[in-house]
Formats: sequence, structure tokens, C-alpha cells
Amino acid sequence: MPQNTDNAKVIKVPNEILLPEIIRLTEEGHTVTLRVDGVSMRPFVEGGRDKALLTRSVNPQIGDAVLAEIFPGHYVLHRLVSVKNGMATLRGDGNLGTEHCRMKDIKCKALGFYRKGRENLDSTSGLKWKVYSWWWTRLLPVRRYLLFIYRHLFVS
Repeated sequence: MPQNTDNAKVIKVPNEILLPEIIRLTEEGHTVTLRVDGVSMRPFVEGGRDKALLTRSVNPQIGDAVLAEIFPGHYVLHRLVSVKNGMATLRGDGNLGTEHCRMKDIKCKALGFYRKGRENLDSTSGLKWKVYSWWWTRLLPVRRYLLFIYRHLFVS
């Protein structure tokens, strides 16, 4: 069961039900807050702890954190790292490998993240995210070692 720090009841809904509904809401113009799951966006975004504020993805750009359907019914919230011939390459910040999808399968874009139980949004358009993104994407050749250190020193 996910951590619950705000004394609200937490209900875990399977992604195959929840994510299409989130996509529908964002297509109607709403923003949606989603508690993230998994470890693929470490070290900046921690599954079970942090939340993403999502909006409809219009013209996603390299570096955006996007929600994409990489094959039918399977979604990831990862960074867009390249686009070629209408195909997108995605990589989670905590991953070494990549996933691929069509650009039209990118459904949502993260406007920011609520991290470490905070109520203030770390905006993806803010300086903090931009600096982090610039450095982290350039550290790919040594990311394996940095993630190893992070997992063994900072994650229980």
C-alpha cells in the first residue's frame, strides 16, 4: 500500500483503469495529480512518495517528462530523449535503457512534481528542474555508477 502522509484514504487502482481515465480528463482540459509508482525516475522522483501534475501533451519537446503508451495498455512516465520520423525515444531518469513509441502515443506531460510530501510544486519549467535535467541527461555515461551509489546510500 502506498505511503499515506496526509491522513486521506489511499485506494490503489490498476493502471489499465486509472491511466486511460487520466488521459481522458487531460484531453478535456483538466490537470490531474497522479501519485507515481516505481523507481524508473529516480533519483528526482520517487515512486510511492511523489506525485506528478499532468496535463494534455501538445507538441512535446526533448527533455519533457511525459506519460506515454509504449505498447497497448502499458504506460510509462519518462523523459522524452529523442524524436525521429514520428517515433519517440523515452528514458526514465533511473533507467539505462530506453523505450519507444509513436509521438501520437505521448498522452500527457508533467507540469511538475510534488516531492517528499511537500505541497509546493517543483515545476518542470522552473530553474531547479532545468538545471537538474541539463546535468542528469549529460551524465548518462556514468549514470550507472551514480544510480548504484544513490540506491546503496540513500534508499532503504
